[in-house]
Amino acid sequence: MSTLSPRQPPSFWGRLGFFSFVYGALAALALWFSYEIRFGGSHLLIGSDLKLQDGFLDQQRWSALLWVVPLKIILLGFWGQFRGVFYYFRLHEALRMAAALVFAALVMMLLPNFTGGIHYTNPWGVPRSLVLMDFNLSLLLFVGFRVVIRALRERFSERAKSGATVLERLAIVGAGQAGEQLATDLFTRRGHGLEPVCFLDDDVAKHGLEIHGLPVIGSPDLIPQLAEKYNITEVILALPVTSAKRVQELTKLATTHGLRVLAVPSMTDLAKGKIRATDLRPVSVEDLLGRPPAKLDDAAIDQMLRGRTVLVTGAGGSIGQELCRQVAARLPSRLILVDQCEVLLYQTEQELIQAGAGALITPLIADITDEKRMRQVFTWFKPSIILHAAAHKHVPLMEAQPGEALKNNTLGTALLAELASEVQAEKFILVSSDKAINPTNVMGASKRLAELVIQGMQSRPDNVTQFLAVRFGNVLGSSGSVIPIFRKQIAAGGPVTVTHPEVKRYFMTIPEAVGLVLQSATQGQGGDILVLEMGQPLRILDVARQLIELSGFRPDVDIEIKIVGLRPGEKLVEELQHVGEQYHTTAHPRIFRFLGKAPVYTQLQPMLSRVEALVALERNQCKQGIKELVPEYLPFLD
Repeated sequence: MSTLSPRQPPSFWGRLGFFSFVYGALAALALWFSYEIRFGGSHLLIGSDLKLQDGFLDQQRWSALLWVVPLKIILLGFWGQFRGVFYYFRLHEALRMAAALVFAALVMMLLPNFTGGIHYTNPWGVPRSLVLMDFNLSLLLFVGFRVVIRALRERFSERAKSGATVLERLAIVGAGQAGEQLATDLFTRRGHGLEPVCFLDDDVAKHGLEIHGLPVIGSPDLIPQLAEKYNITEVILALPVTSAKRVQELTKLATTHGLRVLAVPSMTDLAKGKIRATDLRPVSVEDLLGRPPAKLDDAAIDQMLRGRTVLVTGAGGSIGQELCRQVAARLPSRLILVDQCEVLLYQTEQELIQAGAGALITPLIADITDEKRMRQVFTWFKPSIILHAAAHKHVPLMEAQPGEALKNNTLGTALLAELASEVQAEKFILVSSDKAINPTNVMGASKRLAELVIQGMQSRPDNVTQFLAVRFGNVLGSSGSVIPIFRKQIAAGGPVTVTHPEVKRYFMTIPEAVGLVLQSATQGQGGDILVLEMGQPLRILDVARQLIELSGFRPDVDIEIKIVGLRPGEKLVEELQHVGEQYHTTAHPRIFRFLGKAPVYTQLQPMLSRVEALVALERNQCKQGIKELVPEYLPFLD
């Protein structure tokens, strides 16, 4: 029984022979026609010596072919023209080809000076005027041939796909860099069912111009006319990240007129080569934040993590997963993943393995409140950097069982901090919350106690570890956040439930928050509480309306918005600092340092003993006990 073997790539010698034949034939053709143009029919250019003319045509041309053609083949090979795939051809390859031909022309022009001058009896004496003609013809033939091959390949290789695909005619809003790259990718990768028709742009100076043959027909205010006048079904937004208000306006305008709205990826991802411009996605709430991505000091973060053993708690959660992704990309010597949920930890592990980080990671199922298990982990691995993201964070659940919030968020943090100091870790970073500021719920109060723990741990005898806490607000798309809840409610046909018409929250994207957490670790000093700048708070009612519109529905017409009232422990607006905390800037414009009165190490044990006693109490008694430890806490008692 025979088996089919996979198609083997051509050998080096096979590729060399193919390229040499093609380029050699083109080089010979260019040189031949250069002689014909220069000497073939004009007596005026060479004088009246017909013998000289015949000599150049019949003798010197054949001699020149024998060395000029091999010269060009060698130089093209030296400039990498034999290493590329023949039917892929872009600007940088054309430039390398031109460089090889320029060098060949210089050799042809200078060689007669060393071989007896230009004469039909001298095979090396090619006339200088002919060299210029040969260069132009060679460049035209070589580049033209490669472009034609690429065009034919793209046309015929995608014909079957495009023939079976219904084309969606689209307008690109934004005639800038992102829009241009999208158009280029759409033309290059045919067969995806998308046909660009025109550009729209707010810049009046671009109106009436063309980009890759597509007209800039006017401003985005023409969107209502697109379907009827141009038979367009989709609008692609290729706008700067700071154009949040404009994105919202155009999205509403397009959806109102029955057009589907998509967005191109960020220029940051495009520049890094992670994705292509044609990896389109629906417009999301993230596009409406209107805040440019934070610029990170990658060198400082790399220096902190590279070659270190890093431990991430809560590695299966939204923040923990992103911490693992970004840390793994910084090439630590070992990345320890700790989570008590097997399912979530497995998902994180598999994602990192697929990303090529399998050799770096060690996933461990462990409860951070289990002293014996965590001591074992710290003793075995002796982590240098601890990123503590494990926490109970859902406000209503913790209101009903405050002892669990204290046990996990406060006592778990205290145990990990003690172990970090014992093994002399370099840094311990607590992922805190803006709900820890003047808390009105148990979750926030337990996080505030955790902050006090790591501040007090800084003064532990013989301690060398830097303890830091980083506060930030709601993270878009994280587990339990309002955005996934709204999306599920919209998918179910509504209603979308909002607690209060005036409730506001600070929002960040998960990658942005985690990047700034890592940046904070390079900025902070021992005992610091760092706060991430989160822009302006968004009204949750507005977020709900925007999500409904982004889903193609009309608020309060297709999908009802229902006000259900604030839940126990919720604020209308989260705060940024405690009373008495002093505000300081850092070297990073998006990170701020807050300094206040912090406990010393000797005060921690009595406080933690009191917390342990509160864990087993009835919930109202537990909350009242928390208030004694956190005076600014305003408990909700039932």
